[in-house]
Amino acid sequence: MERKEKIKIIFKSGLTVECEIRFNENPKTAEALMKALPFEARAEFWGKEIYFEAPFKVGLEKPKDVVDYGDVAYWPEGPALCLFFGPTLSSPSPNVIKPYSPVNVVGKILGDPKVLEKVEEGERLRVEKA
Repeated sequence: MERKEKIKIIFKSGLTVECEIRFNENPKTAEALMKALPFEARAEFWGKEIYFEAPFKVGLEKPKDVVDYGDVAYWPEGPALCLFFGPTLSSPSPNVIKPYSPVNVVGKILGDPKVLEKVEEGERLRVEKA
């Protein structure tokens, strides 16, 4: 059976996004993320991707170079956590979501990922267990 846990990302503007962390695909990454909670960071944008510094380091597990709408992933080069809500600056077309370099997908945004369009570049955020 798949193990799942929830986290929430609370932006300074008041927006809160819940995400489901799934342990099956990249268990080391999911475990490291849950152990690092809570932490604070600043939102950065790369096309329709928000990424922010993650206070843990894990290598590539089952890396993907194309992700799905609403995916939550860890980018080892950052290290950063990434929230995907549309094409990025390296997407070859509007319906392909391509991270800068391979990422470990660890979960999904619950609800409509489009709400992330309201986030401001550089906005403070807090990641905690839901």
